[in-house]
Amino acid sequence: MSTTTPLRQAPGERPVPADELAALTTRGRRGGDTVFSGLSKGAGLVIVVILASVAIFLIWQALPAFTGKALPFGNTLKYVGPFLFGTIYSSVLALIFAVPLGIGIALFIAHYAPRQLASGLGYVIDLLAAVPSVVYGLWGINTLAKFMQPVHLWLTEHLSFIPLFSGRVSGTGRTMLTTAVVLAVMVLPIITAMCREVFLQVPKNQIEASLALGATRWEMVRQVVLPYSQSGIISAAMLALGRALGETMAVAMVLSGSRLVNFSIVTSQNSRTIAANIASTFPEANALELNQLIATGLLLFVITFAVNAISRWVIHRRADFSGANG
Repeated sequence: MSTTTPLRQAPGERPVPADELAALTTRGRRGGDTVFSGLSKGAGLVIVVILASVAIFLIWQALPAFTGKALPFGNTLKYVGPFLFGTIYSSVLALIFAVPLGIGIALFIAHYAPRQLASGLGYVIDLLAAVPSVVYGLWGINTLAKFMQPVHLWLTEHLSFIPLFSGRVSGTGRTMLTTAVVLAVMVLPIITAMCREVFLQVPKNQIEASLALGATRWEMVRQVVLPYSQSGIISAAMLALGRALGETMAVAMVLSGSRLVNFSIVTSQNSRTIAANIASTFPEANALELNQLIATGLLLFVITFAVNAISRWVIHRRADFSGANG
């Protein structure tokens, strides 16, 4: 025998049986779930279609650069080699600066700072991601390059025996070191935001247990927070690396580069990146020159895709040991 719903019945209105009301509610929820599922699948499909369209376009336009003869820039692979070195070199240097700083800021926000200070500082760090690349480039040229000039001189005077700091110091400060600092500031919000969220997901009972056993706050961070967050830290670093690899305007404005391979980071002779070379050469390029530039863009696309694939593989291997799945 079915029960009825006694609440909110108008005078003379037939009470709605509870089983009918439950069926109507379930039907409505199923309809909403169906719509939401369709929208989610459609959004995921759109991403795949866009990615495939970009890949097809790059491959189609880059084919003449690998199959054609009398190419204006010579062999495409030899042409892109120095630019590939500059791209990877500047990005790795940026990560060396940004990853430790980003992890430190995230730890301070998540486990050290008072709540009001933590929220305000997190908001300020997130605002760095909203600054346009052109603004970073102007800041790098007009402010950071002048500030870094004495640093370049000191490094050359005291550490010139190291190849990184050898050679004639740049008179403008537009060096690989300055560019790496600019890129580090640009990717810092990505690393900080992701690490902060991962650190906040560490189970409270594990943190409290570590402190209850007599561990200091740093020992708790080292023994509980960092092992649990390894996968998230790797994800943040790889995402930041992809961002640094593809940066164009800031690097093109700050770095005084050319087509060469140079490990020194304080001289005016620097390796140009792929993205910066495309931005500076594309307006005056034509015919096969365009195809060769697009071919270099295809190589950058493949490298970025490979970086993300490797990061996913590393995360999958370390997930069982990080505690993230526990």
